Amino acid sequence: MAISEAHGLPIAFHIASASPAEVKLVEPTLHDRFLPDGLDRLLGDKAYDSDRLDATLAADWGIELIAPHRSNRRHVTQDGRPLRRRRRRWKVERLFAWCHNFRRLVTRWEYYPENFLGMWHLAAMLILVKRVL
Repeated sequence: MAISEAHGLPIAFHIASASPAEVKLVEPTLHDRFLPDGLDRLLGDKAYDSDRLDATLAADWGIELIAPHRSNRRHVTQDGRPLRRRRRRWKVERLFAWCHNFRRLVTRWEYYPENFLGMWHLAAMLILVKRVL
């Protein structure tokens, strides 16, 4: 899981096995972020559409969750205006494209998850240095 800011620069990385749903990995990813504060909104895809996650992010973190509704949702909780921000989702995908310039992230060579997370952090530092300076 990765969280990026509006320009596609990394804010947080979290690794987990492939079995948990994305909605369950949002909070651990927020705990692992680099910056202590400053998130107002979190844009996600349909996997993030959860009333419980929406309430938790609003109450505990003060973050507004913007995600399109799944097709089987009964009660509509938001209109389409905030969803227009999802057009900028390509910036998150650009972050993953930048990370794929690092060979150790494309194919996971590390056996231990701590080493793999360290490689993600090293890639994030190099991306930040290259893009900010």
